Amino acid sequence: MDVAALADLLHETSERHGSFEAVAPPHDWWDWYAAYMHAREGGSTPDEASDAAGRYMAEVKHVVVKP
Repeated sequence: MDVAALADLLHETSERHGSFEAVAPPHDWWDWYAAYMHAREGGSTPDEASDAAGRYMAEVKHVVVKP
């Protein structure tokens, strides 16, 4: 991935993380970012990647967002 594409993905990740950040208990943002970016690089849509990052945070990091 070139620098411009990486910058675009980081920007997208930042925007998508905002909705998780608003309702999540304290957490390390880089964990959510890593899970989201991993999913996007694997071909997931932004919505699928957000869901994957949320599952990772809940299952691995025990950061659970209440519905």
